[in-house]
Amino acid sequence: MNDRFAPLDAVCSLPAVQNEPVRSYAPGSAERTAIKARLSEMAHARIELPLVIAGRDVRTGKLQPSVMPHRHHHVLADVHLAGHNEIEAATAAALQARAGWSATPWQERAAVFLRAADLLSGPCRDTLNAATMLGQSKTVHQAEIDAAAELADFWRFNAAFLAQIYAHQPISPPGAWNRVDYRPLDGFVYAVTPFNFTSIAGNLPTAPALAGNTVLWKPASTAQYSAHFIMDILRRAGLPDGVINLVYGKASEISDVALAHPLLMGVHFTGSTEVFNAIVRRVGEGRYRGYPRLVGETGGKNFILAHPSADVAALTTAILRGGFEYQGQKCSAASRLYVPKSLWPELRDRMVAGIESIATGDIADFRNFMGAVIDEASWRKLSAAQEEARCDPATKIICGGAADAREGWFIAPTLVESTAPQSRLMTEELFGPLVTAYVYDDAAFAETVGLIDRSSDYGLTGAIFAADIDAVAAAEAGLRHAAGNFYINDKPTGAVVGQQPFGGGRASGTNDKAGSMWNLMRWISPRTIKETFVPPTDYRYPFMGES
Repeated sequence: MNDRFAPLDAVCSLPAVQNEPVRSYAPGSAERTAIKARLSEMAHARIELPLVIAGRDVRTGKLQPSVMPHRHHHVLADVHLAGHNEIEAATAAALQARAGWSATPWQERAAVFLRAADLLSGPCRDTLNAATMLGQSKTVHQAEIDAAAELADFWRFNAAFLAQIYAHQPISPPGAWNRVDYRPLDGFVYAVTPFNFTSIAGNLPTAPALAGNTVLWKPASTAQYSAHFIMDILRRAGLPDGVINLVYGKASEISDVALAHPLLMGVHFTGSTEVFNAIVRRVGEGRYRGYPRLVGETGGKNFILAHPSADVAALTTAILRGGFEYQGQKCSAASRLYVPKSLWPELRDRMVAGIESIATGDIADFRNFMGAVIDEASWRKLSAAQEEARCDPATKIICGGAADAREGWFIAPTLVESTAPQSRLMTEELFGPLVTAYVYDDAAFAETVGLIDRSSDYGLTGAIFAADIDAVAAAEAGLRHAAGNFYINDKPTGAVVGQQPFGGGRASGTNDKAGSMWNLMRWISPRTIKETFVPPTDYRYPFMGES
């Protein structure tokens, strides 16, 4: 029994939930002055990032630098990497904390994350935004909508979703009482988080924890800096020791321990399709107490389809924002376009003008629309794709195509035209500011819908731009399984918690919709309880009597 909390005889309502307002950071505003000061302060303070195991800071002495992508010689922090002993200790800590945390009243668990949301939206906002800007090369706007607004939304809305789940109870006939006990999973959860969204890094370990689970958390090596500050917020909010254990290190070494443990009961993952496929194979070969829940959001080759009736100005803006914001490194970023011949000349000219106006550089300069891609490996992959576009006779670089690694990992926003709709640039995920367009005959709209559906293994996001309602209906029907998040006359990025639950199918993941009750249900194992008030005392039924 957990005696940390006094009994509370009440059916409690949570505070009203609404989306966190997004700050503008307009010139002359107080928030702009504050974030610039915090950026400067954090950039000039080289810190250490310890592991957090059972609530204790653990320093191993095996260090890895955490650098700015846009100034890759500038070290922000020295990260302590876990070895085998630390990984096993973190797993043991999660299991040790299970009994106490799962017995904690759900209202008290929710209160931890509601406090964390208020800390984030208040005194910790500038710190986590600045960490995301410096460590992941996000502009202030991209950091604000991610690290501040979306993460606060996850923590608040998840508590509301959990209350809705717990309130869903079965009917009870006269003489009996039926209940459903929404138990946490019978083991620990392994959370593997990406570099590109601080909000995802904060949600993947905390959504299972809110439901009463304990967690081993492995953040991306290129987002360890912001992970440190997320963990600091959670500890300040009162998260008990061992509920979430933060471990930095080599992914394969941490996974070797986590995926082999017989009490692994869940994996919460965002990352590449290839890595998630490997996790699925490993779990399929494992021996566990039960069947681990596998929740994965993976790759995407997200599309924008334009109909001849599309508004070209709106289409241009959607491509520029959807394809190039955060250097095209959003899971949902637009990377393939299907444009009718009648619109292509105007769209192409507008795109060229827009791309040539995009400023790229240090995110501390708020005039920049783009920063650097995340690391050298990404830079090399993307610069090779640009070179492929130059050399392939089926493709032509319309605008952009430059790559510069002297100071930071900079890839210029690039627009490519392809005459081969099944080419690599049209079908494979590149995860950068490279958008490829295929121009189709206006009369071939229906065939193009089918082409989009067949051309990619992914099914994450997509958009249709059209004024013709029949065209919208045809795309919505024909592309039903091509995108888990489908947008009409809007860019395919920017899902908001509580408004557009996010996730896709096919090779894009398990479509368990982060930011919804469907995701939380994956971290719950329901138990049905039937209580009969006056049990029968004779086995015989009335039909058995003589006439």
